[in-house]
Amino acid sequence: MLSSGTYIKRKNFRVFATCDIGPALDILRQRGYQLEVYPEPAAPPRELLLEKVRNGVDGLITSLRDKVDEELFAAGEGTLKAVAQFAVGFDNIDRAAANRHHIPFTNTAEVLTEATAEFAFSILLAVSRKLWPSERLVRENRWQYWHPSLPFLGDEVTGKTIAVIGTGRIGLAMINKCAGFDMDVLCYDAEYQNEKFIAGMQQAMDLRHQLGLSRRHAHILYAALDECLAQADYVSLHVPLLREGESKVPTYHLLNEQRLRQMKPSAYLINTARGPVVDEAALARALREHWIAGAALDVFEKEPLPADSPLRDPAIEDRCRLYHHFSSGGAATRLSPDPNIGMAGRCVQGLIDMLEGHDHAKMPYLVNREAFQK
Repeated sequence: MLSSGTYIKRKNFRVFATCDIGPALDILRQRGYQLEVYPEPAAPPRELLLEKVRNGVDGLITSLRDKVDEELFAAGEGTLKAVAQFAVGFDNIDRAAANRHHIPFTNTAEVLTEATAEFAFSILLAVSRKLWPSERLVRENRWQYWHPSLPFLGDEVTGKTIAVIGTGRIGLAMINKCAGFDMDVLCYDAEYQNEKFIAGMQQAMDLRHQLGLSRRHAHILYAALDECLAQADYVSLHVPLLREGESKVPTYHLLNEQRLRQMKPSAYLINTARGPVVDEAALARALREHWIAGAALDVFEKEPLPADSPLRDPAIEDRCRLYHHFSSGGAATRLSPDPNIGMAGRCVQGLIDMLEGHDHAKMPYLVNREAFQK
């Protein structure tokens, strides 16, 4: 791949970035690109984005909050050549429309794997050990005495059972975190079962126990979804969002009322995948009526979370942790210009690959290779 240090000078490509992704953008400037960056923290207005495309930009840098659809691709007919998505997901991009207009787009897959798994485990600990209620008690000057069980107790994580729903890259990274806490792991994946990884992890668990590094002998295996939900103390979601008609095994509202009722009353739900994987109305009811013990969410059906969301109910706030789609929010993971480390570097490299005519068969971040078919 090309770097900011060595390059072949190309034409002055015009690029509009819908958000500032930091120093990585200097790589484009150094290559002679005419770069305009929307300066506000919120997404640019729809009409402004369409105007930029109609005025002949060659490339776009977008994020999940930007709607990249048929109207936008049509507006760029004859001039728009590439869309570089600053995200792993691309639910906001109409792939069929991109293909009709022969416009390739890239994403930043894989680079945020460890950061996301790390965050998922962090919020699991936060909701289980009741970190926020404890801090609030202190901040509001309501901590008046020490008592062995009052005003509340948290739930330990070490040695418990977690169900990891979805065993792609992030799911497997999450399992690695859980192994350090001697957790038993139940795995579910409707598409592919990585038996080699599971066997290796079991060997590692066996060895830890044999060497006396772990007091308990942990286990890991694949199981049916119903079994995972019924047995787990924690359920962590790591599946893509697939709606009806997009897959034989859609994940839209995978955790609905029926499945929430299958979970143990002492169990916790963690979602760092996609918001619509969980039926939020059903989850709010599950928390109000104590079907489950708690939930920690970094993604929502609608983002930002609406003011009238049932998840904001004060009756469940001590058991429902809400975060601002922050799982990949590590400084290096988000903004490093190195494509091997940061989303920004990967996004910029993807744009360079597309605009400068690199062999699309060798573009590592390209999503829709079919766009090159005439």
